[in-house]
Amino acid sequence: MALSIRLSRGGRKKRPVYSIVVADKRMPRDGRYIEKLGKYNPLLTNDDEKRVTLVEERIKYWLSQGAKPSERVAIFLGKAGIIDMPAQPNRPKKSTPGEKAQLLIEEKEGKRKAAQDADKAAKAKAKAEAEEEAKKAEETPAEEEKTEEKTEEKPAEEAPAEEKEEEKKEAAE
Repeated sequence: MALSIRLSRGGRKKRPVYSIVVADKRMPRDGRYIEKLGKYNPLLTNDDEKRVTLVEERIKYWLSQGAKPSERVAIFLGKAGIIDMPAQPNRPKKSTPGEKAQLLIEEKEGKRKAAQDADKAAKAKAKAEAEEEAKKAEETPAEEEKTEEKTEEKPAEEAPAEEKEEEKKEAAE
């Protein structure tokens, strides 16, 4: 008889609770089993002690009798330290997105890279302009002072012109 240590589903709809059982491989998942070896409640948090409960003595006994654990049960037993942690298989075909989704992902990534490049170029341009302005400011402080003096002189010239206009108006009256 080929024995396996596997999960047997219980609980109600959308509220699963699994029993860890040793059963003949030919029996249905929720069918007849030989012995109950623990429980698994996936609704509890990962760090909860009651999420997986195991009867270690009986599990070791059935492993010595030739029972093979299923993938999920082997992971539980590996975490509990009863057996070596199994190598978890990589299933790339199941986890990869479809063709259309891959095209969309590539398109989004291309747009993101273009935006980053444009952003870098804009920053570099702004930095170069700032450096040029700083150089101009360092090179021509005397010219700025001359332009300030000229602007101060113009209002002085305009002021007598305004006075002349006022005098003409007074004379006309």
